[in-house]
Amino acid sequence: MAQLKQSVAWWCLAPRLMEPEALVRAAREIGYAALELVPQQYWPLVQSQGLQIASLGGHGSIEHGLNRRENHDRIERELEANLKLAQGCGCPNLICFSGSRNGLDDERGIEATAEGLRRVARAAEQAGVNLVLELLNSRVDHPDYQCDRSAWGVRVIELVNSPRVRLLYDIYHAQIMEGDLISTIRQHHASFAHYHTAGNPGRHEIDDTQEICYPPIMRAIAATGYTGYVGQEFVPTGEPVAALRYAFDACNLPL
Repeated sequence: MAQLKQSVAWWCLAPRLMEPEALVRAAREIGYAALELVPQQYWPLVQSQGLQIASLGGHGSIEHGLNRRENHDRIERELEANLKLAQGCGCPNLICFSGSRNGLDDERGIEATAEGLRRVARAAEQAGVNLVLELLNSRVDHPDYQCDRSAWGVRVIELVNSPRVRLLYDIYHAQIMEGDLISTIRQHHASFAHYHTAGNPGRHEIDDTQEICYPPIMRAIAATGYTGYVGQEFVPTGEPVAALRYAFDACNLPL
């Protein structure tokens, strides 16, 4: 079984809990392959340590996203600009958002989101960069967010029908909304191009104080033949480096 590549989400640690230099150094020493959502001014720091950038934000914002056609012109411009940046720094994923419902019917939201992604799909294919629509929970962290269930997101991916438009399956968010994590990964892994982790409840460490058992989930992901990154996106409550090391070991499958 192949060893999964792991990454660390920048916003969870720097600069509030760790200085940027300390975060990058710790990630490299522990064995992480990449960082995510890194501010552009720190790209040289990350790359100087032999690490990759696994994801960047594709457009703004979580609330005002692809499910509203009036946002499409703006989002298309933002995605096209960020595709060039991602291609230039070797980043494989741009994160996209459905936006909030605000009373919008699910089917209409699916159709509009797919339409918006189709406008940029060809450019993503040419750049060799994935547009990953993120599944978020609408119960705790992002009230009223529309792409809050796997079936909703998978339907969008089917309608777009591009090898470079996929989902970001955030295990923490999915646990809150629907559970059934391993079965969902086995059934829909072809629609998933990126994964995030965090402990539930609280979005903290993925240790034994929370309810998600990560090692079998990682084995399920690896069994699909997945070759992308698994991003640690939790906010530590304890010592940050120890939390990063624990998380890496919990998700580090033997070769």
